[in-house]
Amino acid sequence: MKFHPSQLFSTYSIVARDPETGQLGVAVQTHQMCVGSVVPWLLPGVGAVATQSLVNISFGPMALAMLMEGVSAPRVIEALVATDTSAHQRQVAAIDANGEVGAFSGEGCIPEFGHHVGDQYSVQANMMTRDTVITAMTDAYENADGDLAQRMLASLVAAQAEDGDIRGKQSAALRVVSGDVSKPDWDTVYDLRVDEHDQPVEELARLVRLRHAQLTDFRGDQAMSAGNRDEALALWAEARAEAPELEELAFWQAITLADGHADVSTAAEILRPALADEPRREHWLDLIRRLQVCGLLERDNAADELIQALG
Repeated sequence: MKFHPSQLFSTYSIVARDPETGQLGVAVQTHQMCVGSVVPWLLPGVGAVATQSLVNISFGPMALAMLMEGVSAPRVIEALVATDTSAHQRQVAAIDANGEVGAFSGEGCIPEFGHHVGDQYSVQANMMTRDTVITAMTDAYENADGDLAQRMLASLVAAQAEDGDIRGKQSAALRVVSGDVSKPDWDTVYDLRVDEHDQPVEELARLVRLRHAQLTDFRGDQAMSAGNRDEALALWAEARAEAPELEELAFWQAITLADGHADVSTAAEILRPALADEPRREHWLDLIRRLQVCGLLERDNAADELIQALG
Protein backbone atom coordinates (compact mmCIF):
# COMPACT_ATOMS: atom_id res chain seq x y z
CA MET A 1 0.00 0.00 0.00
CA LYS A 2 1.04 3.59 -0.59
CA PHE A 3 -0.05 4.62 2.89
CA HIS A 4 -0.29 3.26 6.42
CA PRO A 5 -3.84 2.57 7.70
CA SER A 6 -3.18 4.78 10.73
CA GLN A 7 -3.17 7.77 8.34
CA LEU A 8 -6.66 6.98 7.09
CA PHE A 9 -8.88 9.28 9.13
CA SER A 10 -11.66 8.96 6.59
CA THR A 11 -14.46 10.58 8.41
CA TYR A 12 -17.18 13.19 8.60
CA SER A 13 -16.76 16.51 10.37
CA ILE A 14 -18.02 20.05 10.73
CA VAL A 15 -16.20 23.31 11.40
CA ALA A 16 -18.36 26.26 12.42
CA ARG A 17 -18.56 29.69 14.01
CA ASP A 18 -21.49 30.94 16.07
CA PRO A 19 -22.36 34.41 14.70
CA GLU A 20 -23.89 35.49 18.02
CA THR A 21 -21.13 34.44 20.44
CA GLY A 22 -18.17 34.23 18.07
CA GLN A 23 -17.41 30.75 19.39
CA LEU A 24 -15.50 28.44 17.03
CA GLY A 25 -15.93 24.69 16.90
CA VAL A 26 -15.10 21.36 15.30
CA ALA A 27 -16.98 18.07 15.66
CA VAL A 28 -15.94 14.78 14.07
CA GLN A 29 -16.51 11.00 13.98
CA THR A 30 -14.53 8.19 12.34
CA HIS A 31 -13.75 4.48 12.40
CA GLN A 32 -10.30 4.93 13.95
CA MET A 33 -9.27 5.33 17.56
CA CYS A 34 -8.64 8.77 19.01
CA VAL A 35 -9.90 11.00 16.21
CA GLY A 36 -9.81 13.94 18.62
CA SER A 37 -6.01 13.85 18.66
CA VAL A 38 -5.74 14.25 14.88
CA VAL A 39 -8.58 16.06 13.11
CA PRO A 40 -9.64 19.14 15.17
CA TRP A 41 -7.37 22.16 15.64
CA LEU A 42 -8.61 25.36 17.29
CA LEU A 43 -7.42 28.57 18.93
CA PRO A 44 -9.68 31.05 20.77
CA GLY A 45 -10.52 34.07 18.67
CA VAL A 46 -8.38 32.78 15.81
CA GLY A 47 -10.04 29.92 13.99
CA ALA A 48 -10.87 26.24 13.72
CA VAL A 49 -9.54 23.58 11.35
CA ALA A 50 -10.44 19.99 10.46
CA THR A 51 -7.83 17.95 8.58
CA GLN A 52 -8.82 14.46 7.46
CA SER A 53 -8.98 11.77 4.73
CA LEU A 54 -5.44 10.42 4.16
CA VAL A 55 -4.62 12.99 6.75
CA ASN A 56 -1.83 15.55 6.74
CA ILE A 57 -1.75 16.40 10.44
CA SER A 58 0.61 19.32 9.87
CA PHE A 59 -2.23 21.14 8.10
CA GLY A 60 -3.70 21.81 11.58
CA PRO A 61 -0.87 23.80 13.17
CA MET A 62 0.13 25.35 9.83
CA ALA A 63 -3.40 26.64 9.29
CA LEU A 64 -3.65 28.10 12.79
CA ALA A 65 -0.30 29.86 12.36
CA MET A 66 -1.54 31.53 9.18
CA LEU A 67 -4.88 32.42 10.74
CA MET A 68 -3.02 34.06 13.63
CA GLU A 69 -1.25 36.26 11.09
CA GLY A 70 -4.59 37.42 9.72
CA VAL A 71 -4.70 35.26 6.60
CA SER A 72 -8.32 34.49 5.71
CA ALA A 73 -9.55 30.92 5.88
CA PRO A 74 -10.04 30.53 2.10
CA ARG A 75 -6.47 31.73 1.46
CA VAL A 76 -5.18 29.41 4.19
CA ILE A 77 -6.73 26.42 2.43
CA GLU A 78 -5.25 27.50 -0.89
CA ALA A 79 -1.81 27.74 0.70
CA LEU A 80 -2.03 24.35 2.38
CA VAL A 81 -3.06 22.63 -0.83
CA ALA A 82 -0.30 24.36 -2.79
CA THR A 83 2.40 23.08 -0.42
CA ASP A 84 1.35 19.40 -0.45
CA THR A 85 2.27 17.06 -3.31
CA SER A 86 -0.36 14.63 -2.02
CA ALA A 87 -3.10 17.24 -1.81
CA HIS A 88 -5.31 15.14 -4.07
CA GLN A 89 -5.71 12.69 -1.15
CA ARG A 90 -6.47 15.33 1.51
CA GLN A 91 -9.61 16.87 2.85
CA VAL A 92 -9.41 20.01 4.96
CA ALA A 93 -11.65 22.84 6.09
CA ALA A 94 -11.04 26.01 8.10
CA ILE A 95 -13.02 28.90 9.50
CA ASP A 96 -11.57 32.17 10.77
CA ALA A 97 -12.67 34.60 13.45
CA ASN A 98 -14.59 36.65 10.86
CA GLY A 99 -16.65 33.65 9.79
CA GLU A 100 -14.94 33.20 6.43
CA VAL A 101 -14.70 29.56 5.41
CA GLY A 102 -12.38 27.59 3.18
CA ALA A 103 -12.64 23.90 2.29
CA PHE A 104 -10.96 21.43 -0.06
CA SER A 105 -11.62 17.82 -1.05
CA GLY A 106 -8.95 16.20 -3.22
CA GLU A 107 -10.08 14.11 -6.16
CA GLY A 108 -8.16 11.17 -4.68
CA CYS A 109 -10.30 10.94 -1.54
CA ILE A 110 -12.11 7.63 -1.13
CA PRO A 111 -15.76 7.77 -2.28
CA GLU A 112 -18.27 8.78 -1.26
CA PHE A 113 -16.71 12.14 -0.47
CA GLY A 114 -17.42 15.84 -0.69
CA HIS A 115 -17.94 19.04 1.28
CA HIS A 116 -20.41 21.89 1.55
CA VAL A 117 -19.61 25.45 2.61
CA GLY A 118 -22.52 27.28 4.22
CA ASP A 119 -22.94 30.48 6.21
CA GLN A 120 -20.05 30.38 8.72
CA TYR A 121 -19.66 26.60 8.58
CA SER A 122 -18.42 23.75 6.44
CA VAL A 123 -19.27 20.04 6.52
CA GLN A 124 -16.96 17.50 4.89
CA ALA A 125 -16.90 13.74 4.60
CA ASN A 126 -15.06 10.95 2.83
CA MET A 127 -15.32 7.15 2.62
CA MET A 128 -19.03 7.45 3.35
CA THR A 129 -21.42 4.58 2.71
CA ARG A 130 -23.82 6.89 0.87
CA ASP A 131 -23.62 10.18 -0.99
CA THR A 132 -26.44 11.59 1.18
CA VAL A 133 -24.26 12.35 4.20
CA ILE A 134 -23.26 15.91 3.28
CA THR A 135 -26.85 17.02 2.63
CA ALA A 136 -28.02 15.41 5.86
CA MET A 137 -25.30 17.16 7.87
CA THR A 138 -26.08 20.50 6.27
CA ASP A 139 -29.82 20.29 6.87
CA ALA A 140 -29.36 19.14 10.47
CA TYR A 141 -26.94 21.92 11.38
CA GLU A 142 -28.99 24.67 9.78
CA ASN A 143 -32.22 23.55 11.47
CA ALA A 144 -30.88 22.60 14.92
CA ASP A 145 -31.49 24.56 18.11
CA GLY A 146 -29.13 25.07 21.03
CA ASP A 147 -25.61 26.34 21.38
CA LEU A 148 -22.83 25.74 18.86
CA ALA A 149 -21.87 22.38 20.35
CA GLN A 150 -25.44 21.09 20.31
CA ARG A 151 -25.94 22.17 16.68
CA MET A 152 -22.68 20.57 15.54
CA LEU A 153 -23.66 17.40 17.40
CA ALA A 154 -26.95 17.36 15.48
CA SER A 155 -24.91 17.36 12.27
CA LEU A 156 -22.94 14.30 13.40
CA VAL A 157 -26.11 12.48 14.42
CA ALA A 158 -27.58 13.15 10.98
CA ALA A 159 -24.47 11.82 9.25
CA GLN A 160 -24.57 8.61 11.25
CA ALA A 161 -28.27 8.22 10.45
CA GLU A 162 -27.15 7.99 6.81
CA ASP A 163 -24.75 5.17 7.86
CA GLY A 164 -21.69 7.47 7.96
CA ASP A 165 -18.27 5.87 7.48
CA ILE A 166 -18.44 2.73 5.35
CA ARG A 167 -16.33 0.90 7.97
CA GLY A 168 -18.64 1.79 10.85
CA LYS A 169 -17.89 3.94 13.89
CA GLN A 170 -15.26 4.01 16.63
CA SER A 171 -14.33 7.45 17.97
CA ALA A 172 -15.69 10.98 18.06
CA ALA A 173 -14.70 14.40 19.36
CA LEU A 174 -16.16 17.86 19.79
CA ARG A 175 -14.30 21.03 20.68
CA VAL A 176 -15.50 24.62 21.04
CA VAL A 177 -13.39 27.64 21.94
CA SER A 178 -14.23 31.25 22.69
CA GLY A 179 -14.27 33.92 20.02
CA ASP A 180 -12.18 36.10 22.36
CA VAL A 181 -8.57 36.15 21.14
CA SER A 182 -7.38 37.25 24.59
CA LYS A 183 -8.27 33.84 26.02
CA PRO A 184 -5.28 31.51 26.59
CA ASP A 185 -4.62 28.81 24.01
CA TRP A 186 -5.68 26.06 26.42
CA ASP A 187 -9.02 27.64 27.32
CA THR A 188 -11.99 25.70 25.92
CA VAL A 189 -15.78 25.82 26.21
CA TYR A 190 -16.21 22.17 25.18
CA ASP A 191 -13.32 19.72 24.92
CA LEU A 192 -14.84 16.26 24.63
CA ARG A 193 -13.38 13.03 23.24
CA VAL A 194 -14.72 9.51 22.88
CA ASP A 195 -11.54 7.66 21.95
CA GLU A 196 -13.01 4.16 21.49
CA HIS A 197 -16.67 3.17 21.76
CA ASP A 198 -19.30 1.02 20.05
CA GLN A 199 -21.57 4.06 19.81
CA PRO A 200 -19.24 7.08 19.77
CA VAL A 201 -21.77 9.67 18.60
CA GLU A 202 -24.31 8.61 21.21
CA GLU A 203 -21.62 8.72 23.89
CA LEU A 204 -20.49 12.13 22.66
CA ALA A 205 -24.09 13.32 22.94
CA ARG A 206 -24.13 12.22 26.58
CA LEU A 207 -20.94 14.16 27.27
CA VAL A 208 -22.28 17.24 25.50
CA ARG A 209 -25.36 17.09 27.74
CA LEU A 210 -23.22 16.88 30.88
CA ARG A 211 -20.93 19.68 29.78
CA HIS A 212 -23.89 21.89 28.84
CA ALA A 213 -25.25 21.37 32.36
CA GLN A 214 -21.90 22.46 33.79
CA LEU A 215 -21.97 25.62 31.68
CA THR A 216 -25.52 26.37 32.84
CA ASP A 217 -24.37 25.87 36.42
CA PHE A 218 -21.53 28.35 35.85
CA ARG A 219 -24.00 30.91 34.53
CA GLY A 220 -25.87 30.39 37.82
CA ASP A 221 -22.66 31.10 39.73
CA GLN A 222 -22.22 34.32 37.79
CA ALA A 223 -25.81 35.37 38.48
CA MET A 224 -25.41 34.68 42.20
CA SER A 225 -22.18 36.68 42.32
CA ALA A 226 -24.00 39.56 40.64
CA GLY A 227 -26.72 39.46 43.29
CA ASN A 228 -29.39 37.93 41.05
CA ARG A 229 -30.46 35.18 43.44
CA ASP A 230 -33.70 34.13 41.73
CA GLU A 231 -31.98 33.86 38.35
CA ALA A 232 -29.14 31.88 39.91
CA LEU A 233 -31.45 29.40 41.62
CA ALA A 234 -33.38 28.90 38.38
CA LEU A 235 -30.21 28.25 36.38
CA TRP A 236 -28.89 25.89 39.04
CA ALA A 237 -32.15 23.94 39.01
CA GLU A 238 -31.99 23.75 35.21
CA ALA A 239 -28.46 22.37 35.40
CA ARG A 240 -29.40 19.72 37.98
CA ALA A 241 -32.38 18.64 35.91
CA GLU A 242 -30.29 18.31 32.76
CA ALA A 243 -27.61 16.21 34.47
CA PRO A 244 -29.05 14.62 37.63
CA GLU A 245 -26.17 12.14 37.74
CA LEU A 246 -23.68 14.96 38.39
CA GLU A 247 -23.94 15.21 42.17
CA GLU A 248 -21.10 17.73 42.04
CA LEU A 249 -23.59 20.33 40.79
CA ALA A 250 -25.87 20.09 43.83
CA PHE A 251 -22.91 19.78 46.19
CA TRP A 252 -21.15 22.98 45.20
CA GLN A 253 -24.38 24.92 44.79
CA ALA A 254 -25.20 23.99 48.38
CA ILE A 255 -21.73 24.91 49.60
CA THR A 256 -21.99 28.30 47.89
CA LEU A 257 -25.34 29.03 49.54
CA ALA A 258 -24.39 27.77 53.00
CA ASP A 259 -21.03 29.51 53.10
CA GLY A 260 -21.12 32.70 51.05
CA HIS A 261 -24.79 33.52 51.55
CA ALA A 262 -25.62 31.90 54.91
CA ASP A 263 -28.65 30.26 53.32
CA VAL A 264 -28.34 26.86 54.95
CA SER A 265 -32.00 25.96 54.50
CA THR A 266 -31.98 26.31 50.71
CA ALA A 267 -28.58 24.65 50.55
CA ALA A 268 -29.92 21.60 52.35
CA GLU A 269 -32.99 21.48 50.11
CA ILE A 270 -30.71 21.30 47.08
CA LEU A 271 -28.19 18.80 48.44
CA ARG A 272 -30.47 16.43 50.37
CA PRO A 273 -32.06 14.71 47.32
CA ALA A 274 -28.71 14.46 45.55
CA LEU A 275 -27.25 12.47 48.45
CA ALA A 276 -30.38 10.52 49.40
CA ASP A 277 -29.40 7.35 47.52
CA GLU A 278 -25.71 8.10 47.24
CA PRO A 279 -23.59 5.19 48.56
CA ARG A 280 -20.78 7.62 49.38
CA ARG A 281 -23.05 9.99 51.30
CA GLU A 282 -20.89 9.94 54.44
CA HIS A 283 -17.82 10.68 52.35
CA TRP A 284 -19.52 13.74 50.85
CA LEU A 285 -20.43 14.93 54.35
CA ASP A 286 -16.85 14.38 55.45
CA LEU A 287 -15.70 16.49 52.51
CA ILE A 288 -17.83 19.37 53.80
CA ARG A 289 -15.96 19.17 57.12
CA ARG A 290 -12.59 19.01 55.35
CA LEU A 291 -13.38 22.17 53.37
CA GLN A 292 -13.91 23.95 56.68
CA VAL A 293 -10.72 22.51 58.21
CA CYS A 294 -8.65 23.57 55.19
CA GLY A 295 -9.91 27.14 55.41
CA LEU A 296 -11.74 26.97 52.09
CA LEU A 297 -15.01 28.11 53.67
CA GLU A 298 -15.28 31.75 54.67
CA ARG A 299 -18.01 31.53 57.30
CA ASP A 300 -17.32 29.90 60.65
CA ASN A 301 -19.48 26.84 61.37
CA ALA A 302 -20.88 26.78 57.81
CA ALA A 303 -19.94 23.10 57.48
CA ASP A 304 -21.51 21.99 60.75
CA GLU A 305 -24.69 23.95 60.08
CA LEU A 306 -25.13 22.40 56.64
CA ILE A 307 -24.46 18.87 57.87
CA GLN A 308 -26.94 19.32 60.71
CA ALA A 309 -29.59 20.69 58.30
CA LEU A 310 -29.13 17.69 56.03
CA GLY A 311 -30.12 15.40 58.92
